[in-house]
Amino acid sequence: MPGCQHCGPLAAGVLKPQEPGERVSDCMSDRILSVTAYTTLDLIDGEAEAHEFTESAYAVVNATAPRKKPDHVKLELELDNSELEQLPAHADRVRLTPDQARELAADLEANADKVESYLSESDE
Repeated sequence: MPGCQHCGPLAAGVLKPQEPGERVSDCMSDRILSVTAYTTLDLIDGEAEAHEFTESAYAVVNATAPRKKPDHVKLELELDNSELEQLPAHADRVRLTPDQARELAADLEANADKVESYLSESDE
């Protein structure tokens, strides 16, 4: 996926110039989520689908709980808006109970096992 024409793809949460001496632009200044070394997943393939369009871009996914009074798990997703034409800059969030977070984690594990099994069989 191509990144921003000025900065290139978002790499580990930091905009990096393409060429030596090139300035990093502020094109991602409207990023909603904070991307740090603690972000769960960054630079993964993402897709937004609507009735009228489908767009692909790098994405950030983060799972956290509040530091004080952790009463829920927050799951966040943001597509790199420098790669989007139809969709305005935004982030999606869901609040999960501990049981819902565990159910999602179990589903992710089960599907990861299924894909891993298929991929290992395909290599043989």
